[in-house]
Amino acid sequence: MTNQPVVSVIIIFWNAERFIQEAIESVLMQAYANWELLLVDDGSTDGSTDIARRHAHQYPGRVNYFEHPGHRNRGMSASRNLGIRNAQGAYIAFLDADDVWLPNILEEQVGILEAYPEAAMVYGPIEYWYSWTGMPEDRERDYVEKLGVPPHTIIDPPKLFPLFLRDKATVPSGILVRRGVIERVGGFEDTFRGEYEDQVFCAKICLDAPVFASGQCWYRYRQHPGSCVLTGQRTGETHSARLLFLNWLTKYLSEQKVKDRGVWRALSLEFWRFSHPRAFRLLLRGERFMNRINGLLAQYGES
Repeated sequence: MTNQPVVSVIIIFWNAERFIQEAIESVLMQAYANWELLLVDDGSTDGSTDIARRHAHQYPGRVNYFEHPGHRNRGMSASRNLGIRNAQGAYIAFLDADDVWLPNILEEQVGILEAYPEAAMVYGPIEYWYSWTGMPEDRERDYVEKLGVPPHTIIDPPKLFPLFLRDKATVPSGILVRRGVIERVGGFEDTFRGEYEDQVFCAKICLDAPVFASGQCWYRYRQHPGSCVLTGQRTGETHSARLLFLNWLTKYLSEQKVKDRGVWRALSLEFWRFSHPRAFRLLLRGERFMNRINGLLAQYGES
């Protein structure tokens, strides 16, 4: 396996005792063998620290444990950056501590990046995973999100960015990224401790380099009340995080001297959507209604 590139898998965690074992096991079960696993502890106070340290002891040199000085909690972006600084791989992958991979993700994603050297990153649609509970009412709730772009294609910058910004395409998740590209764009932004840290990172990549969008689903995104997204929606933090993200984008696009009109138009529309949520919902309903009408007219015309 030494002729294959090493993949550095980064799992950051904070009080993830309930799920982290399953996440780690999904890495251990990968068909692709040339990987290292970096477990980054963001100041956990539960049993997840012991679980991570136990695996590092059991697989020395293969699984490594890291924490911030003083076992501090510094947030998701700073924790991902800590993992990146200690990674040895040519490629870097990220797995959340409450999610799992399918066994073929690394094998197939590495194959794609090896076949398409111009692509900086590969991603695919993720599965919204409810059935992990084992409850009968959750068995039929699982679904794979719509990709929103033609599958198995390379998307040149900055075409993907305005699409995922406006929810016209899924935000890249379950990603594998070239280490050199991460270093070039500066990794994650430490100021984003929770929500939108992934969108900030993906914005940097998608504005900078070509991205391969696959139609293959490799990633199971566990749906549970304690997730970062659902917690933010309950507490209202999602609203303020969105504004922080949009303001950061404005500054970043200016600093990077981005001239693309589609990018700036998408950002302006998102600011309008943020400021006028009720009007946006009415506009969206009208758009969906017209799409249904056009679909019916097309069917009628074909008949």
